[in-house]
Amino acid sequence: MCANLVCHFIFNGLGDTSSATIMPKEEKPETPVDHDQSHKNLLKLAKELGHESLDQGIPPEEAAKIVAAKLSENEHHSRMWYRINATRNMSGGKKLTPQVFSAFKDLYDHTKLPEDEKADSKMALTTKDHTAGGTKAVVEFTAATLSVLENEKKVRIGIRRYGKMDTPATVRVETINGTATAPEDYIHLEEDVHFAVNEQLRQLYVEIIDDNEWEPDEFFFVKLSLPEKEENEDIVLGNISITQVTIINDDEPGKLEFAKPSIIAKESSRRVRIPVNRINGADGHVSVAWKTKDITAISGKDYQGGEGVLKFDHGETCRTIDIEIFDSMKPERDESFQVDLGECDGGAELGKIKKTIITIVNDEEFNGLVSRIVNLTKANMDALQLEDSTWVTQMKNAMNVNGGDIENATFLDYLLHFLTFFWKILFALVPPPKYLGGWPAFVLSLAVIGFMTAIIGDLATLFGCLVNLDDSITAITLVALGTSMPDTFASKQAAVGEKTADSSIGNINGSNSVNVFLGLGLPWLMASIYHMTQGTVFTVPPGSLGFSVIIYTGCAIAAIILLILRRFLKPFGQAELGGPKGPKILSAIILVSLWVFYVLLSALNSKKIINVQIGG
Repeated sequence: MCANLVCHFIFNGLGDTSSATIMPKEEKPETPVDHDQSHKNLLKLAKELGHESLDQGIPPEEAAKIVAAKLSENEHHSRMWYRINATRNMSGGKKLTPQVFSAFKDLYDHTKLPEDEKADSKMALTTKDHTAGGTKAVVEFTAATLSVLENEKKVRIGIRRYGKMDTPATVRVETINGTATAPEDYIHLEEDVHFAVNEQLRQLYVEIIDDNEWEPDEFFFVKLSLPEKEENEDIVLGNISITQVTIINDDEPGKLEFAKPSIIAKESSRRVRIPVNRINGADGHVSVAWKTKDITAISGKDYQGGEGVLKFDHGETCRTIDIEIFDSMKPERDESFQVDLGECDGGAELGKIKKTIITIVNDEEFNGLVSRIVNLTKANMDALQLEDSTWVTQMKNAMNVNGGDIENATFLDYLLHFLTFFWKILFALVPPPKYLGGWPAFVLSLAVIGFMTAIIGDLATLFGCLVNLDDSITAITLVALGTSMPDTFASKQAAVGEKTADSSIGNINGSNSVNVFLGLGLPWLMASIYHMTQGTVFTVPPGSLGFSVIIYTGCAIAAIILLILRRFLKPFGQAELGGPKGPKILSAIILVSLWVFYVLLSALNSKKIINVQIGG
């Protein structure tokens, strides 16, 4: 029992590189559940993962697990919650947090819970990494439109690959006539492009025919496809599988205009790209001013309005104005705003389409996906509620490894489940806490704990006899470590999962108090009452208990002094747990030394190698 304090500090101090401190009562963050904010957080995370589900093909079930795990991670949990979760981890039982597949671990790590209401106007998604990860190789053009001056005589086509990078990939590239035709305006191209392992970018060139006749702007297409004879199970085409190449008249600066007089933008896209084309010439550097105008959509509330200048380089024929769309949390809406083109520089002129109307509409498919993720998340969270469990649920979780979640079960889960199967079935017979206010669960739990304590005590005594260890030495080593393991791992999880060190260090004192009051004080109280009613005196030989308590008290005071120093000294990070690596390791070494010192002196006194008797 006396080893509990040191064990907890050692495991918790090494648990994480971040710092955690005990907060005074008046500084503790409030923990009442704000259902409105929780629902907003759930919706935001569901929409964020909904985009990933559409973009990367993540199953909604896995997206819901990520959302549930992220919400659970940011909730404040009680000491008992961490103890139960630690016990289940040690027995291959059902975890109290949804298990996320390792394939989606990166996505889980980069998913952030919104901190406050200001997050409504910011994009929550982390920028995608197109260079690694994924289960398939995705191949696409680097641009959807390209332009080339006729006198340049060739145009460069860029092809990129992202996603799965550890295998080679092959795609077919073919040109298709538009208003420009082969071989009068360009040379037809049809060939295979091969990507080597980890190769991300390939380039090829299409030859342009330069004649002396004036012609209007013409265009043709370049298309990507997958070779039929190749095994393409691990290769897919991206969104830009066709690119348009425009052969432009390069003798004039050209005219600037919108590509369309109106554009439909889905709210789920979170931004709209408004293309501005440069026609009838592309000579020199030109620019055009633009600004937004509210119609039914309000700038700053429904979209990020403003104004700016769009610049075109020499030979560039298409640029886009990107406008961010905000999530208003409304179930349905059909709102619009306008973008106008203004003054041009560089000799360019405005074309016919000087303004465009952007209409923001609801995306029913995306909303349905988000609703499914929200419902699955709520189902996952409900399944983790302890107070709602039934006898059937308890027995099912006890009989199945990892509570029936076979896909996420590890080899260690199977091994621990096999070793603890009998005890899990036995404890599953205890009534769930939802029945009769929890009193049947309380009474029978005490009975089972007493039964287990008797077995552990007898086993420890027998083991001590076999290896010739005194009962006092067995008690402060094997029994103390064994009974402290659930609390130790519970404190470790609390140190990592909580924002402060309160739950972790409070668990230490709670564990020791329960062990002392129930394991020692309660039996002595009952014996004292019994002997008083019998008119006799209850006495307990002190043995080496007094010496052991004094040594333990000294070690405990030293540990508390170390905690105080860690809280106020900058080298320790001014926190009880975590902090810089060097001081953290030093703290662990000191605490290990305290535990070794306590065990060593207590064992020497028990063996009479040193003879210190306290009490009579």
